[in-house]
Amino acid sequence: MMISGTSKPLTDTFAKIISAIFHPLLMPLYGLLIIFSAPTLFGYMPLAQKKFILLILSTNNILLPLLMLPYLKWRKMISSWTIDVRTERIIPLAITSFFYFVTVYVVLRFNIPVFIKAFFLSTGLLSFAMTIINFWWKISVHSVGAGALTSLIFVLSFRMHTPLTPFLISAILVSGLILSSRLWLNSHNPKEVWLGYLVGVAGMTLLLFVL
Repeated sequence: MMISGTSKPLTDTFAKIISAIFHPLLMPLYGLLIIFSAPTLFGYMPLAQKKFILLILSTNNILLPLLMLPYLKWRKMISSWTIDVRTERIIPLAITSFFYFVTVYVVLRFNIPVFIKAFFLSTGLLSFAMTIINFWWKISVHSVGAGALTSLIFVLSFRMHTPLTPFLISAILVSGLILSSRLWLNSHNPKEVWLGYLVGVAGMTLLLFVL
């Protein structure tokens, strides 16, 4: 099937938008929003407490890692904003993992549900695992985030004995879009994409059940 010269740039743009909206740094935020909005007991947490937790995550796990990118680019530690080269991913992943564990340290000191604490700790450990894996293999971090988000919904539904079918179906469909976008942009091959998704699903499921 041939793709016209006009439709290909449009498809490229769509794939880039999907990759940006579901950037790995944003996936824990989406996970937390799902925890707070799903019809479970966590939805009845005080609004002030929800805002505080969201503020900590947004600052430590999104804003600060993003602010480090211009410095890494200036020091020529990364050659592009998308960080496609495997060896260049080590330092950004290590920095992100550090900020995740700072968040974990802060969150564990507060009186919030254990499941939410386990979610933060799981994301930190998964980020650290990604850093270690990246020393030898390049796998899709976008796919890891998609798999972890899907797993979170499944475990939340199981733990709270609440059917979250619309959330789960949406996560699976979005995961398909994310994986397809990474393949379309030639950022990863099928093996890297599927391995990343499996790492996200298996890692988050195991951690949430153990912690």
